[in-house]
Amino acid sequence: MPDMLEPPDEHLVSLSKDGNLDAFNSLVDRYQSLVFTLCYRQLGERTAAEDAAQETFLSAYRALPQFQGGSFRSWLLRIALNHCRDELRRRLRRVPTRPFDTGRPDDVAIEPQDPAADPAAAFEARALGPALERALAGLPPDQREVILLADVHGLQYEEIAAATGVSLGTVKSRLSRGRDRLRRILARHPELFPRSGRLPDGGDR
Repeated sequence: MPDMLEPPDEHLVSLSKDGNLDAFNSLVDRYQSLVFTLCYRQLGERTAAEDAAQETFLSAYRALPQFQGGSFRSWLLRIALNHCRDELRRRLRRVPTRPFDTGRPDDVAIEPQDPAADPAAAFEARALGPALERALAGLPPDQREVILLADVHGLQYEEIAAATGVSLGTVKSRLSRGRDRLRRILARHPELFPRSGRLPDGGDR
């Protein structure tokens, strides 16, 4: 359970703007796992994700004077996504193109939400994780972004809109299309759902 005395982002941002490096390092500690994980799932390579995460925090520190308030987390994730988009665009210009690396280390594996308590259901949940990873890797980047932010990291629609720089309607549209595409990919593997016979649905927020 998080420390209830932990200072809010707004306070740390204010101190950081005044040149307090300890305050900014606290923000880095608070969000480095989230930023790295998002970058890794977008880029599929650990080194590229580490570089993107590092650039994210360097860019955020430089841009702090321009931060006008609101959700620091959304603002930070928007910077991270922009770095990931830049890297993906660079990859598209390379010849030959490389297949997306779907190998995922255990520390950033997707854990299926709401696993049942009994052992058989837990086994199914463990089997579903790698399948979800592979399915996510097959999504267009814009759909993968909103799926990750909504269904993996639990952001609200408004935060996702701020992080991705698109309208609320676009967020909902991309989520709907992304979830539908995920279901169609996973439908090719019915053996992953022997107990319920149903594919997972994304819930509204």
